[in-house]
Amino acid sequence: MKLNITRRQMLAAGLSIPALAAPEAGFKPLFDGRSLDGWKLVRGRGRGYVVENGVLACPQDGGGNLFTEAEYADFVLRLEWRLWAGGNNGIGIRAPLEGDAAYVGMEIQVLDDNGPMYKDLRPGQYTGSVYDVAPAKRGFVKPNGEWNSYEIAAEKRVIRVTLNGELITDADLSKVADPVVLAKHPGLARTSGHIGLLGHGTRVEFRNLRIKTL
Repeated sequence: MKLNITRRQMLAAGLSIPALAAPEAGFKPLFDGRSLDGWKLVRGRGRGYVVENGVLACPQDGGGNLFTEAEYADFVLRLEWRLWAGGNNGIGIRAPLEGDAAYVGMEIQVLDDNGPMYKDLRPGQYTGSVYDVAPAKRGFVKPNGEWNSYEIAAEKRVIRVTLNGELITDADLSKVADPVVLAKHPGLARTSGHIGLLGHGTRVEFRNLRIKTL
């Protein structure tokens, strides 16, 4: 039998009350916990992305790029993600729908940093990096299977990534001057675009996706 007990009744009975989440002024959800409304799958593989128990999942037999239908310029994006051994995904920002978002837009890496298959990557290919452009500080990813909190802030030419409360990337794109990097990453010049989940055939889960435009 389901009981509906109010907070007032719990207080009267001397019961402890779970803390309410602090409101996040200006943030709007990107994922409703039930459907893929507001998202568009591009070059999907297998099952693409699925909703399971309120979580947005890239299954091992799925993948592709799942983009927001809306475009965003300057914003703060907050979400949680978790992965398992060998997990690999990414958060595309200011990306067009076509092309490799890591280059024609930008990708903020999501990776099993300690996976043996990734031990020889370049510094800019690990979690929190602006992929292959601005390396993130390492050592702040939680063990596989645990939820990590991400905040990605894009304001004009500055991209900041905070992982589990630690600022791990603080990149001023206007200071990227290497002509080889600029030629390889034309997306660094973009000022707006879609946000995407960039799957690579490993299971990665996302929840609590919300955004505030600046």
